[in-house]
Amino acid sequence: MTDTMTWIQAITLGAIQGITEFLPISSSGHLRIASEIMFGEDAGASFTAVTQLGTETAVLVFFARDIVRIVAAWFRGLRNRDQRGLDYRIGWYVIFATIPIGVLGFLFKDQIRTSGRNLWLVSSVLILFAGVIWLAEHYGRKERSMEQLTLRDGLVMGLAQCLALIPGVSRSGATASAGLFLGLRREAAFRFSFLLAIPAVTASGLFSLPDAFHPSGDGMEATGAQLAVATLVAFIIGYASIAWLLRFVSVHSMNWFGAYRVVLGLTVMGLLAGGVISAT
Repeated sequence: MTDTMTWIQAITLGAIQGITEFLPISSSGHLRIASEIMFGEDAGASFTAVTQLGTETAVLVFFARDIVRIVAAWFRGLRNRDQRGLDYRIGWYVIFATIPIGVLGFLFKDQIRTSGRNLWLVSSVLILFAGVIWLAEHYGRKERSMEQLTLRDGLVMGLAQCLALIPGVSRSGATASAGLFLGLRREAAFRFSFLLAIPAVTASGLFSLPDAFHPSGDGMEATGAQLAVATLVAFIIGYASIAWLLRFVSVHSMNWFGAYRVVLGLTVMGLLAGGVISAT
């Protein structure tokens, strides 16, 4: 029987979504871990996807000028070749780079909602991907700006975004790490990462709305009011998180987040091994 979500659970998990969505520490992994440790059950992949609509709205508001400029430039470029500048190209980069995660997300939607949320997998991925972040920081040249973005960069980062279908990876961590490997500066990699997430996360959230109300698999059943409030909380905290992260990565390494991932992953493994929490 599916359990009904409480208001405390909805607000708490909405806050966690807002804090963790943009940091390279995996919001879906944190929601899975937090709901198990704090409430003894999984909130569900659909609840996660719906609350991500709040954080993506934060992206839309925070980058509103950039988004309007890119969309306008894309439409102008379709009509006039002379108008095909950087913003026009970025519009196409986002479109092409979104295709892989759209296809894989649809094909593996059942696994994402069930076996992909096993806490042994989540904790292992948290630790393993900390190594990827370290390699990206160590070997990435971090020389290229947003103005030097290419279609190849967009496609590689789009493929990296597919890894975020696995809770524990982190969408921003995967795409930003790919950007660093390609030689982008941290801030440029994260900015494109945020833009790239908009179509995929929005589509996933809207697609998951019906299942969030009446989960067909694992997950708690939330009311419309609870989903709305959790999404609003995620939006408010997520907006502040974007501003903080862009300032942080302009002068600090992502390895701080990598160290946190290792500590969290080992802690979850210890709790699982001790029988304190359940993996499924």
